[in-house]
Amino acid sequence: MMTKAYPKYKPTGVEWLGDVPEHWEVKRSDGILISERNQMIPDSFRNEDVFHYSIPAVQEYGTGIIEEGESIASAKQLITEMCLLVSKLNPRKATICIAEPKALKTLCSTEFVVLKARKCDLSYLSYFVQSELFRQELDSKVQSVTRSHQRASPEEVYKFWTAWPPFSEQETIADFLDHETESIDALIDKKKNLLSLLAEQRTALISRAVTKGLNPSVNMKPSGVEWLGDLPEHWEIKKILFLLHRLQDGTHFSPESDFSGEYLYITAKNIKENGIDLSDITFVTREAHDEIYKRCPVKKGDVLYIKDGATAGIATVNNLEKEFSMLSSVAMLRPRPLALDSKFLTYHLNNQAFKKFVLNSLVGGAMTRFTIEIISKFRLITPPLPEQQAIAAYLDRETAKIDTLSAKVQTAIERLREYRTALISAAVTGKIDVREEV
Repeated sequence: MMTKAYPKYKPTGVEWLGDVPEHWEVKRSDGILISERNQMIPDSFRNEDVFHYSIPAVQEYGTGIIEEGESIASAKQLITEMCLLVSKLNPRKATICIAEPKALKTLCSTEFVVLKARKCDLSYLSYFVQSELFRQELDSKVQSVTRSHQRASPEEVYKFWTAWPPFSEQETIADFLDHETESIDALIDKKKNLLSLLAEQRTALISRAVTKGLNPSVNMKPSGVEWLGDLPEHWEIKKILFLLHRLQDGTHFSPESDFSGEYLYITAKNIKENGIDLSDITFVTREAHDEIYKRCPVKKGDVLYIKDGATAGIATVNNLEKEFSMLSSVAMLRPRPLALDSKFLTYHLNNQAFKKFVLNSLVGGAMTRFTIEIISKFRLITPPLPEQQAIAAYLDRETAKIDTLSAKVQTAIERLREYRTALISAAVTGKIDVREEV
C-alpha cells in the first residue's frame, strides 16, 4: 500500500474516524446528501417490465436486472435520478451500488436507503460507504441481533459525521480508486478462473477414476447404466442396499440444541465433501443424545450423506472418534467391510455425473429430499474391494494436491480483497494522499 501521507492533519472529534487532512471539512452528511423515499405499490407496475435493483441482484451482479412487474409482490421505491443505494439490511455485507433511471420504470427494494448527492461526488460517496470504518460504525448501530436480519435505521445510513475533502479532491480520490480497484478486481477474476479450472480438474479426476479405474488399458464393456457409459469388464453394478451393513437417517424430531453441551449435534449444514465442519456446531444434552443414538449409532468410518434440502447429495466419511447426534436430514451409510470401501463410496456419491442422475429422484415440495427407500435403490459401480481401496488412495493423494493449490489461490484472493478494502479506507479517510497519483 502507498505510504505517502498529507502534510498536516487535525482531529475530527469523531471517534471512529480519528485525524484527517487539515483542509478537509468536518460536517454531518445530511448537509451534503438528500435521502428520498418514493414508494410505489405493486399495482402501479404489475403490467410492465421494470428494471429492479433488488438486494439479491445487487449482491450477485452489482446492479439491477430486468424483471416482469407481475413477479414483484411488495412495494418498491422509484428511481428518478442517479443516486447511491445503501442497504440498511446486514450492513456488514456492504450491499451498495450507484443506480440510475433506465428506459424502463426503475425501482429498488425498500431495504435500500436512497442517497442523492448535492454537494459531493457520487463515486467518492460510494467508496466512502464501502469503507471498512464506515461499515463497522454502521454495523454497531443495528437495531436487531438475529444473524440474518440485522438492520440499521435509515437515519444512521444518511446522517453521520465525517470529514469531506473539497469536491475536486473527491473526484481525484474516486478516479484513483477506480483505477486501482479495477486492477485488483482483474487479478481476483484471474484467480477465480484458476479456482474454477482446478475444480473442473478435480471433478474430472474423480469421475475418471471412479467410473474407469486406474488402468487405461483395461478392457471395457457397456454398463447399461444411463449416466455411465462403458466400464471395466470385470466391474459390476450392484444395488447399494446389498453393499451396506446399515442404512439409517438421524432423528426425526428436533431436540433443543445450544452452542454448548455434552454431545455434538450434526445436521446438513455440517456435512462437506472434505469432512465434517464444526465451525457452526451446536450441542444436545446427554438425555437427548442417548435417545437419538439408539436410532442412529454413527461410528467412525461410516459415510454421512445429505438427504434433504438444497445440499442433498453431498457425502463425507465420518472421521470423528466421539459419539454425536444427527438430524434426519443426514443419512448414515455403513458399508459391508468385505464389499464396499467407505472412501470409495464417498467419492462415488460425490461424483458429479452420478449426483446429477440421482438428484432427479428427489421427492417433496418446498423441501425436496431423498427417502431411505430411494437411497436403498441406488445402483453403484462396484470394482473388487482391493481396486476400490487403490482408487480411493489415489484420489486422496491427487485431490489433496489440487485442494492444496486451491487453498493457496483462495488465500491469495482473500489477501487481494483485504488489500482492496484497506486501500479504499485509507484513501477516503485521508490516511494516504493520492492527489499526485492520478
